[in-house]
Amino acid sequence: MKIFVFPTALPEKISTPVATRAQHKIGSESEPNWEFGVMKIYGFPISPFVRKVMVACAEKGLDAEIVLANPAQPTDEFRKCSPYSKIPAFEDGDYRLADSTAIVTYLEAKHPEPALLPADPRARGKAIWFEEVADTVLTPAAGPIIFNRFVGPKFLGLEGDEAAAVEGEKQLADKLCYMEEVAPADGWLAGEFSIGDISIACVIRTLAYPGWQLDAAKFPALAAWYGRVTERPGWKAAAQQENAIMSAAAG
Repeated sequence: MKIFVFPTALPEKISTPVATRAQHKIGSESEPNWEFGVMKIYGFPISPFVRKVMVACAEKGLDAEIVLANPAQPTDEFRKCSPYSKIPAFEDGDYRLADSTAIVTYLEAKHPEPALLPADPRARGKAIWFEEVADTVLTPAAGPIIFNRFVGPKFLGLEGDEAAAVEGEKQLADKLCYMEEVAPADGWLAGEFSIGDISIACVIRTLAYPGWQLDAAKFPALAAWYGRVTERPGWKAAAQQENAIMSAAAG
């Protein structure tokens, strides 16, 4: 089960048309321009699942419009794409879909190059495995850190439970030990760059919001791999998009 705690109310400053429809060519290095695109990604980029789709689009050089969506306050257009109010949701013309794995699978079939699912059966299996680790192992472990140190205090006006956050750090560190063992000295988790790399890296980036950092002394191979991911042009372009949206949200 994929879990990400989303704030129940978005700040007023991102309820304007400019902020709620933040779009530019994710696959480019250009400055954002606030226009309408063809494909739409509904959600908020602090979610590792939303970011996963953003990075996938960037890696494939696809334009996508980010429509900020709050599952707790769903709009009609969002519900048409996501009947259970899950993010991300997605729209490509008259085609609507929800769930990051489903969306990336669709993008891979429609835009197969560059591939994010390796052709080799063993490599493809590993790519999906690492995506599953990110979605169902690391994200739930990271949840108490993100909620108690960022989402609750910043968006909900709630005092965070620091004991729960500390326990979350312990649980997360335990889960990351496996990733340190399998992180390659060079290259990528499944041999070639894949959705597995994107998914794991997206969880690590979300954890930066509450101030958590990957301990390079304890996880040197994982930290070096993550550094390689963040140097990719597609990652940088999606991060630029995310930064623009978060800056608008902060006012």
